[in-house]
Amino acid sequence: MKLPLSHYYIYTGHNSYLTGNQLSSDCSDLPIIKALQRGVRVIELDMWPNSTKDNVHILHGRTLTSPVEMIRCLRSIKEFAFCASPYPVVITLEDHLTADLQAKVAQMVTQIFGDMLYYPESDSLEEFPSPESLMNRVIISTKPPKEYLEAKKITAKEDDSQKSGQVSNDEETWGNDIADLKASSASNDKDEEDSDDDDDDDDEHGFQQNSAPEYRRIITVHAGKPKGRMRDALKVDPHKVRRLSLSEQQLEKLAESHGPDLVRFTQKNILRVYPKGTRFNSSNYNPLIGWMHGAQMVAFNMQGYGRSLWLMQGLFRANGGCGYVRKPDFLMKVGPHGEVFDPEASLPVKITLKVKVYMGDGWRMDFSQTHFDAYSPPDFYTKVGIAGVPADTKTKKTKTIEDNWTPVWEEEFSFPLTIPELALLRIEVHEYDMSDKDDFGGQTCLPVWELRPGIRAVPLHDRKGNKYKSVRLLMRFQFV
Repeated sequence: MKLPLSHYYIYTGHNSYLTGNQLSSDCSDLPIIKALQRGVRVIELDMWPNSTKDNVHILHGRTLTSPVEMIRCLRSIKEFAFCASPYPVVITLEDHLTADLQAKVAQMVTQIFGDMLYYPESDSLEEFPSPESLMNRVIISTKPPKEYLEAKKITAKEDDSQKSGQVSNDEETWGNDIADLKASSASNDKDEEDSDDDDDDDDEHGFQQNSAPEYRRIITVHAGKPKGRMRDALKVDPHKVRRLSLSEQQLEKLAESHGPDLVRFTQKNILRVYPKGTRFNSSNYNPLIGWMHGAQMVAFNMQGYGRSLWLMQGLFRANGGCGYVRKPDFLMKVGPHGEVFDPEASLPVKITLKVKVYMGDGWRMDFSQTHFDAYSPPDFYTKVGIAGVPADTKTKKTKTIEDNWTPVWEEEFSFPLTIPELALLRIEVHEYDMSDKDDFGGQTCLPVWELRPGIRAVPLHDRKGNKYKSVRLLMRFQFV
């Protein structure tokens, strides 16, 4: 835990204050508390002025979500920040405030957190501090406010470049990139690039002429969104580190065209990926695209459930569940000619994981007798698979054992792995139903690199990731 923050995957929440969907659910500090209790280390707050413009509310802007006071969220973060892990909590702020309210936020944050709050003495860092050096500390990440004059110069430059119309063919602009994405998407995706962006305050009210210096001072991780050419957005500055935010679709596009540049950027800087704006129901995306390219903050809606969230929960079971998982060494290495890991490269099999599923038990204790079938015992089968780089990803299934609360399968599966360091073992049990959708009987997701060889009792979890009291599988893990 002694390396800079950029060396770790960090358990990251998205719109952490929402109790349900992205459009009309309540905003509350309760989902924040639940996330911290699960070990989430990055909490996102969207700051907006209240109706009288004299206080700060947290809500999902331009939607029907009901607000919660910022001070209440901050107090809950202070109380529960380190209940599951002593390692630092990062608060990412989406800022839609005027300068006087930014100053109010700075005052709130410093008063509530006191000595828990860490911020550097200099305006920007050359290297991020380590999780160990920030134990029991809170840090702030947002876009620093810019002075009005500085912004005016930038706008003038952009106007000049637009007039000249000079964009080289090989350097596609982010504007074109987004236009391409929108053109290729379904019509209901039209607002996804601007409806959920943690750095879009420029368009809200322009830069503040008298931006609050005390607000700027408390920001440890300086954030920004890509502007201009792709390659420029991913440039590594040897003298300062920063955080870049990309939507899931921007990441997919960049992964295809600039994969190694992404890896190079994340060796020193932090990359945050957030769900596209059309995920109104708080669903999530495949986190492995971000992890393969070194993205530290793959931000997820924690209030839902589903297979993507199970993968997120699975990765962060590693390293004692402390919310920080060190990235594989190959993502941090630079070759003699400046080359870095290429996620698209075809690699040889490094190791084979053999998984034997012996039997399962515990459903009789955790479920009612008629939960699965009204008139007979359940018919269970188990799905075992790998989520990882595309070459390693596959799923296999046992036979169905009919009419048995304690099914015995005795089946073995082999999974050849090219990058075991990014492989997660997925396990699901379902109850076969001839006339309807199969019933859910439990799941878990485990980091392959932390599996202990031998015969193990593996506890299963419900859809939301809570561990059942009794349900477990007897399995054997073997590395060849």
